[in-house]
Amino acid sequence: MVRFVFLLAAVSSLLPGQVKLAIINSQQAVVDTAEIKKAQAELEAKFKPRQAEVEKLQKEIAGLQNQLQTGQGRITPQQEQNLTAQGQRRQRELQRATEDLQADVDRERNEILQRVGARMQELVKKMAEERGLDVVVDVSNTVYFKPALELTKEATAAYDKAYPLK
Repeated sequence: MVRFVFLLAAVSSLLPGQVKLAIINSQQAVVDTAEIKKAQAELEAKFKPRQAEVEKLQKEIAGLQNQLQTGQGRITPQQEQNLTAQGQRRQRELQRATEDLQADVDRERNEILQRVGARMQELVKKMAEERGLDVVVDVSNTVYFKPALELTKEATAAYDKAYPLK
């Protein structure tokens, strides 16, 4: 935060007159785009079958644990050993399936966010130039600002206009 104050002071001392400043919540601007909303729905649909597999494995494991708990004293040591081994195999399958699913979701989500984030950054630069702004600061680096300085919603609207859904 201190670096930001010094940076702002340095910029304002270099420029004659007032510094024209705007604030943006870049994360919110990206998340609110129609492209991100569509991509989120597509990701959920794409990975729903694999999520269902994970949930099925979780139920199987719970069923095996229940059999072990309720069967104590009524099942043979061999049956108990078989149930335990089966539960351990299912647990490993669950862990692998969960890790693979999370890695795939994260990879695709990050690709989408990087693409949209880069486009948004270029669009904000263009907006700043058109408005004659000297500095655009992300809200995460700001303690206080007047709401009139924020261009988050305008940036999202400009993005949706520049990159309409197909």
